[in-house]
Amino acid sequence: MLVWMFLALTALVGVAGLFIIRKKEMHIWLPHYIWRMIKGKPKYDGPLHIMFCFVDHYEPMWINPDNIELERQRVDRWLNEYPGLFGHITDADGCLPKHTYFYPEEEYRQEHLDKIQKLCEMGYGEIEIHLHHEDDTSENLRKLLTNFANTLHVNHGALPKHPETGLPSYGFIHGNWVLDNSDPLGRYCGVNDELIILRETGCYADFTLPSAPNPAQTSTVNSIYYATDDPDKPKSHDKGVMVEVGKPASGDLMIIQGPLTLDWRKKKMGFMPGIDNGDMKTTMPPDEHRVDAWVNQHIHVKGRPNWIFIKIHTHGTQERDMDTLLGPPTVKMYEYLASKYNDGKDYVMHFVSSREMYNIIKAAEAGETGNPNEYRDYILDKPDGLKKAQ
Repeated sequence: MLVWMFLALTALVGVAGLFIIRKKEMHIWLPHYIWRMIKGKPKYDGPLHIMFCFVDHYEPMWINPDNIELERQRVDRWLNEYPGLFGHITDADGCLPKHTYFYPEEEYRQEHLDKIQKLCEMGYGEIEIHLHHEDDTSENLRKLLTNFANTLHVNHGALPKHPETGLPSYGFIHGNWVLDNSDPLGRYCGVNDELIILRETGCYADFTLPSAPNPAQTSTVNSIYYATDDPDKPKSHDKGVMVEVGKPASGDLMIIQGPLTLDWRKKKMGFMPGIDNGDMKTTMPPDEHRVDAWVNQHIHVKGRPNWIFIKIHTHGTQERDMDTLLGPPTVKMYEYLASKYNDGKDYVMHFVSSREMYNIIKAAEAGETGNPNEYRDYILDKPDGLKKAQ
């Protein structure tokens, strides 16, 4: 009787676990996550160089599209408080904590971007492109991205021009996580050839992922890879070719993923782990355990294991999270990064923008070695606005 009770309980736990995995969409990415754990981290010589990038889905109109005064309050808080909070923290290269503001095309207001650009000119980050769209067409998407990239370059000096194409170059984050029409219900995009359009309009890399527990999450996790678009199908970036030292670029777009990991401190039903998707907010504040977990994912260019890349994200204009983002939890996170992970012996910390992260990845791909700080402007130079501020 006890044996049957044990078997029944085991089966019940298994069914409950499968239910939680399915509900959290973990079945999409767990196989690759587990495979990476089994494979283990590669060996390397010398200190571990860490490129730390904080990207922001920066939406001043969040929930209140007709309240300009509220928008101004949100942007002004960043402008007024950020330098005082983080100005005492530097990385191994003397760089301040850098915040990359992915600004929504559909929320454009020149006055907001002028203020953000002031922060960037002080050394606190750069500006890139965010976009929410639905039931869109390829033609309209191409027009939106081209026009907004030109606006950011011309009006704000916020984007560099690519040395080969002459186009303003930008990093991209897709609204609602659904890059390349990847929502299972077809919402919030509508364009199956989005990766091609991004490449052709000047996008140097996508920074949307991870999106878990959203079903738009890819099966590939904790990786830097090239995706090739199938213009007739959605979610062409689900898998791709890993960026590798000595291998030429391929496909349509580089995908730079942030850390996605299981969090055994946040158990469901007492036995199933929660997930850490690199999101920064009041309900998921940064702490030393999370930072260590991000480092342990060891996201790197294949063949250059002593350079790792950590990209975390947030939605920086939501009042419920601002006291965390512009307060002690994030200050302590940066202080921890600049102390434990910047001893010069085992670790070297580099605070980078998304553009600088991309440049250093391309340098690794090209076989460059030594100090990654030398490659912050490897392909894409500083935007004009930052050059003028020097």
